[in-house]
Amino acid sequence: MNYFIIAFVVVSLVGSVMWVMPTKRDKFLAALRMEAKRLGFQVQLLKLKFPREKGVLEAREVSTIAYRLLRGKIDQAQHNGWQSWRVVKCETNACEGLLNGWGWVVGERELSVDKLEQINALLAALPDSVIALESTPVHVSAFWGEQDEQQMHQIKESLNQMITMSL
Repeated sequence: MNYFIIAFVVVSLVGSVMWVMPTKRDKFLAALRMEAKRLGFQVQLLKLKFPREKGVLEAREVSTIAYRLLRGKIDQAQHNGWQSWRVVKCETNACEGLLNGWGWVVGERELSVDKLEQINALLAALPDSVIALESTPVHVSAFWGEQDEQQMHQIKESLNQMITMSL
């Protein structure tokens, strides 16, 4: 009976230690986010609100990760006149000027045709795991599924292009 109790205690201790240890996915995400921080990203977990999609009564909210790059200093006049926008990957009626499969959350009918063409070129070049793109006077953001480091570098290039083009 004593051996049974000792075995039970040992098994429960080993089980507790295994439960606390990070999984391979947890280790991957920690390494990816450390690399993102080294590259200048701000990584934030937040709820992304989608527009109402075709055939759906209510808009959905998704918990996701935003990888953000700060714009740096822009003058006050440019800051005050900035046209913020956010697009998400979904089928919606609010999709004027965007590629198929993308819809507006903020900024529909506010941007020029030239800016829309630049945005569409960026959307076409993004990895499939990116579900949203955002631009404000303070930062540019990509919301994505954290697949691999190569995609993160591709996203960084796209966000840097957005900053350079003042999108």
